[in-house]
Amino acid sequence: MLLVLLSLLGSPAMAQDAAEAGAAVSTTIGGLDKTTFYFLTGVLFLEVIAILYLLYNLQLLIRAEKAKSAEAIAAAAKAPKENWWTKLNKFRPVEQEADIDLGHDYDGIRELDNKLPPWWLYGFYLCILFAAVYLWRFHVSHTGPSSKEEFQIAMAKADKEKEEFLKKSASNVDENTVVMLDASGIAAGQATYITNCAACHGKLGEGTVGPNLTDDYWLHGGKINDIFKTIKYGVPEKGMRAWQEDLSPVKIAQVASFIKSIHGTNPPNPKEKQGEPYTEEAAPAAKPAADSAATAPGDSAMVTKAAQ
Repeated sequence: MLLVLLSLLGSPAMAQDAAEAGAAVSTTIGGLDKTTFYFLTGVLFLEVIAILYLLYNLQLLIRAEKAKSAEAIAAAAKAPKENWWTKLNKFRPVEQEADIDLGHDYDGIRELDNKLPPWWLYGFYLCILFAAVYLWRFHVSHTGPSSKEEFQIAMAKADKEKEEFLKKSASNVDENTVVMLDASGIAAGQATYITNCAACHGKLGEGTVGPNLTDDYWLHGGKINDIFKTIKYGVPEKGMRAWQEDLSPVKIAQVASFIKSIHGTNPPNPKEKQGEPYTEEAAPAAKPAADSAATAPGDSAMVTKAAQ
């Protein structure tokens, strides 16, 4: 294209020279001397060759890149797909462990610079958020009860429920609440005692295999609470069985009241003294049977008295 342009520019000059010189022989080509013309022609030829060479190499490079892309696509298609468990933990394949190896080896265990898994990080962030909300609500704005206040509320509720239960329960007596029963309760306890306890302690409490129950000496305490507890749980190491599975709490309270009532009766043939002396601090007065009958007949009345 450059040669054609130069030829067109040189035509007027060549026509003028031809008119002046006439039949003289021309020494230029397209208005340029022959040396310049051939030099420019050679340069243009070399440039065309260089452009063609570059185009050829560019084509080879494009083919190589296409081949690499095809191989990468094929490898990705063959590779196992990343499931949710892998995404959640961001596991690094074994082939990449060399990139994160810190160079510390302890008995064959290599230390790697692994990042914390996403589930741990998200859980940590949620804990921080929860702590901030908790701190604001329970310790700054006090819009919710603190742990101590929750405990106090729960205890108050439990006490109220316990009180309601004790009011409705017919067998609420235990070693902590038992008291001396009235004459009817003692009489019921005597019948239970003769049936279950006389074989070891005698019909009058004088003692046979078991200790004397009428003197001032006691092996496990002479308070009515102690007697109730001994009957209820027994003393297995000394042959005294536990009666809590066979006798109701009311019946145990009746037997304990009967045993307290025979203190100091001095029956014949008493067994020798055993244990430590016990002195009653202040014996509660026996309540009349009329009070029990006014509340409820039978064992229910005695249970009410025991609760009081």
